[in-house]
Amino acid sequence: MTQSHRKLIGTVAILIFVCVYALVAMALAQGRITDAPKLVQTIAYIALGLAWVLPLLPLIKWMERKDGPR
Repeated sequence: MTQSHRKLIGTVAILIFVCVYALVAMALAQGRITDAPKLVQTIAYIALGLAWVLPLLPLIKWMERKDGPR
């Protein structure tokens, strides 16, 4: 598979993942976090805002992998 094909597949996968993750994060933020103290809310929002990166790192590394010799 060429790098351009991996990038296309990865881009579509990232878009789908981020859309689903945003819905889950919004549901979590509306449900339990609103009753918490402000410091806990701030930490939770920061964690939710950055947590999507960790599952996508392997996908991004796979997308950026160079093509092998032919």
